[in-house]
Formats: sequence, C-alpha cells, structure tokens
Amino acid sequence: MPRSPSATRSAPPKPSWRNSPDLPDAEPASGPTAPYPRAPMHPIKRPLNLKRQSIYLLPNLFTLGALFAGFYAIVQAMNGHFEHSAVAIFVAMILDGLDGRVARLTHTQSPFGAEFDSLSDMVSFGVAPALIAYEWALKDFGKLGWMVAFIYCAGAALRLARFNTNIEVVDKRFFQGLPSPSAAALVAGLVWISIEHADDLSLIAGALPEIALFFTLFAGLTMVSNVKFWSFKEFHARKTVPFVALLVATLVLLIGASRPALVLFCFFIGYAASGYVYWAWQWTNRQKKVVKSDI
Repeated sequence: MPRSPSATRSAPPKPSWRNSPDLPDAEPASGPTAPYPRAPMHPIKRPLNLKRQSIYLLPNLFTLGALFAGFYAIVQAMNGHFEHSAVAIFVAMILDGLDGRVARLTHTQSPFGAEFDSLSDMVSFGVAPALIAYEWALKDFGKLGWMVAFIYCAGAALRLARFNTNIEVVDKRFFQGLPSPSAAALVAGLVWISIEHADDLSLIAGALPEIALFFTLFAGLTMVSNVKFWSFKEFHARKTVPFVALLVATLVLLIGASRPALVLFCFFIGYAASGYVYWAWQWTNRQKKVVKSDI
C-alpha cells in the first residue's frame, strides 16, 4: 500500500543551540542522545536588603521643639503679635541649647541630628528674626528695609554653613563670628523690650525704626565677620567657686525674674560687644609688640 504524501514528508529539523536566537547563552546537553539544548541559566534576582534608617528620638525632639518655636514666631509676627514672636525666639534658643547637651549626655549624637539642628537654626534664628524685624519696623523703609532683612537672613545662612565646614579646624574656645542664636536675641530682644517697656522708652519711640535697622544690619554682618566670641565650652559647672558667687547668682536670678526682657537684652548686647572688645585688645597687643620689635 503506498504511503500518503504526509507520511513521506521529512520531519522538521531539531532546534540547534548554536543558531537559536532566543537562547544565546544555552549550551548543549551532555551525551549524544540529548535532542534539545539545556535551558539557559539566568541569575536569581533577590530583593535588595535595604537597612532601615533609624534616629535618636530624645535629642531630636528638642530640635523639633526649637523648629516649632521658630515657626510659631513667624506666624505670630504675620498676625501682628510681636511680643509673642520675640518670646518664641528665646524659647527656641533654650531648646537649641538643650538638644546638643542631651545628645552628649545620653551618647546619642548622630550626623542626622547635626544636620537637623542646622536646618532648625536657619528657620528659628535666620528666617524668623528677619521677618519679625521687617514686619515690626523695617517695612516703613521700603526697599532698604527688606534689603537689610535679607542681609540678616543671608548672614545667618552663611554663618551656619561656615560653622558646619570649619567645625573640625577652629578653636573650640571661640566662635568665628557672632552665633546665630545671639544675633537673633539682639533683634528679638529689641522688639520685646520696646513693647514691654514702651512707657520707659517713650522718649526714643520715634527713633525705634532706625535703631531696629541698625541692630538688624549689625547682627547680620557680625555673624559673617572674623571676630571671635567666647563659646562658653570651657565653663565647668563642677569647678568650685567662692561663696559670694552664689549670692551674685541669686541677685541676677531675682532681677531676671522681675525684668526678663531687659536682662536678656542687656546680656546679649554685652556679649555682642565682647567680641569687638577682645578684637581691640588683641590688636593693641600686636601693635605694642611691633613697637617693641622696632626698638
């Protein structure tokens, strides 16, 4: 019986691993009887094992509180409550001073905390005081007013950037330039004392805008100067002092409780002037040495 044409048709060629476009990496199976190539070996994709970033809660809570105080100061200044804004700046200063000390005491320092603290300082001691000064007194100067406010804001940003980059090379006993919290205290302290002691300052009430312009410009430029200010980092609370020191501290505490705005403002004025006094003292000593060497 003759076979049908379909039966005599040749079988389809078997796939070859050498000319197979879909299996470029396949190799022939071992043995002469293996009709098909071995399946390609693809690498197994495993999910990336990303380490979850964690932060220390306690010191960063103080930093967050300082940031909130700075934001609150901005909101109150926009609403015209300048006394509340000034007090909020000083609250931010207290919280900012506590976060670093808490981190050192609890051994919870971290790069995240340092960066977070710097950003919080920019808001609380850079943007907030500039906006408070502008809304309170500098607005009446027009372009000059917002330019001076921006000089203060830019000075705070440059001061913080320089501090972060030079923290390992500068003398720990001194700050290079006026610290941003102290600069903010000059501006906020002037606002606070002008409102709380308005009756006592009635004679100079007309000159308050010019005084605010001077203090804002002075604080902004002093932050980026090379004048040295004592950092208080060598102050040791465990060191013994004379008994009369406790009496002086009691007197200062009583005066501060009765006139907080006046005491704080006078303290930061003295601190801002101390850098220039120290600079003048150093310059005088250098001039004396030059004269002696010439002789």
